[in-house]
Amino acid sequence: MSEAKIIRVKDVMKASFSSIDASATISDALKTMKTAGTSVLIVNKRHEDGEYGMITSGDIARQVLAKDRAPDRVNVYEIMTCPLIQVRPEMDIRYCSRLFATYSLVRVPVVENGKIIGIVSPNALVLDGLYKIC
Repeated sequence: MSEAKIIRVKDVMKASFSSIDASATISDALKTMKTAGTSVLIVNKRHEDGEYGMITSGDIARQVLAKDRAPDRVNVYEIMTCPLIQVRPEMDIRYCSRLFATYSLVRVPVVENGKIIGIVSPNALVLDGLYKIC
């Protein structure tokens, strides 16, 4: 009997991602998202002992647009998610998929030695991960 093939997060993660500083405005975040063609930005650590954050277009819609707040007067740190659930590059995608399902996650940073080396999405797990098995 053969063992099931294990697909690792590093095999399906996207190594390129966009980031922004926590002190930037939502207007800055929107410009960065539009330029990068993404709806998710990693928020850089504010200091060495800080944690990474994340901001999505959904966060902006719920916490800025829906509340009629001015995007140039709201800072990223006011609405970002921080700290983030993180995964290791060696994690089996089945466990990563359970994290997405349990916590209703949109994206998860892949962290190695305290640095983000990529980002993974549910689409990558299914489309790239399962495709490798089939």
